[in-house]
Amino acid sequence: MSITIRTPTEADLPALCDLGRETFIETFGHLYAKHDLDHFLVTVFGPDGMPVEFADPAFAFRIAEAEGQMLAYCKVGPAYLPTDDDGRSKCELRQLYILKAWHGRGIAQTMMDWALDWANAGNWQDMYLSVWAENHRAQTVYAKYGFEKVGEFDFMVGAHADHEFLYRKVLRP
Repeated sequence: MSITIRTPTEADLPALCDLGRETFIETFGHLYAKHDLDHFLVTVFGPDGMPVEFADPAFAFRIAEAEGQMLAYCKVGPAYLPTDDDGRSKCELRQLYILKAWHGRGIAQTMMDWALDWANAGNWQDMYLSVWAENHRAQTVYAKYGFEKVGEFDFMVGAHADHEFLYRKVLRP
């Protein structure tokens, strides 16, 4: 089965939001109380979340699909993570989610390559991302791409605090 990587259109937005919810629940849903998870999903993927970012030219998206089914997505944009105010230009790999059934097929690598190309084309000096402290698979992928752990913080999902690692890749000195 052939996997296609492309830029989503506005017509893809409902399916993209559905995929965001599905992959988050599939990966992390077991960690949260229902009310915390529901609040987070509405905030991030509801009308005031992803659709607003999708319409903002500061953000960019890519999707992977096979036979018309969306399998993965990647979102990049300005850095909103708690980083040092060091005067360097910063962007963020905000989300890279893949349905579990499609792990191990090279999608993460293709998406990471695209995200880094996007960051380099924008002349950003640093790219940041956050990863849950217990998501060792993702940490391994990010380390292979030269991201280094530079901090820790709590990421709120409703009233639940997740311990997150802050990673940075220096793109330009």
